[in-house]
Amino acid sequence: MSVVSQVILKADDELRYPSSGELAGIEKFLASGQQRIRIAETLAENDKKIVDQAQKQLFRKRPDFRAPGGNAYGQRQYNQCLRDYSWYLRLITYGILCGNKEPIEKIGLIGVKEMYNSLNVPVPGMVEAIRCLKDAALGLLNSEDATEAAPYFDYIIQEMS
Repeated sequence: MSVVSQVILKADDELRYPSSGELAGIEKFLASGQQRIRIAETLAENDKKIVDQAQKQLFRKRPDFRAPGGNAYGQRQYNQCLRDYSWYLRLITYGILCGNKEPIEKIGLIGVKEMYNSLNVPVPGMVEAIRCLKDAALGLLNSEDATEAAPYFDYIIQEMS
C-alpha cells in the first residue's frame, strides 16, 4: 500500500484530516516518484539479464546446487529456480513503486521459509540467491537509484535469514 493510501486510511479511521507531517510524507513520496518509476523500469526491462547474471554468480559460488542431488539439478528444478529469481525481482519492483516493503511482505514473504523447508529447498541457498540478484540488479543502476533499491533486497534477505 502506498504512502498516500496509508495516510488516507489512517486519517479516515481517526475521523480527521491528514496532519502536516503526513502531508509532508506524501509530498516526499510524490517527489521521488520519477526515481521509483525509473528503477522499476530498469529492473523490469532487464529481468532476464539480471536473473542470468545472478544465477551464474550463485552457481559459481555454489556448484553443488547444480550437481546431482542439488536443488537446481535437472532442467525442471533449474527452471524453477530461475522462475523464483524473477518472481522476487518483480516483488522488489512492487515495493519500490509503493515506496514501502508491505507488498513484499504480504505477497511474498508470509510463509516463505515454511514453503521452502517443506520442499527441501535450503533457505540459506535462497538467501544467497537473493544476494546475487541484488548484486546483478544494483549493478545496472546509478548510485542514487541503487541506494534507493538496496533496502528492498535487504528486507527479503533479512526476513529469510
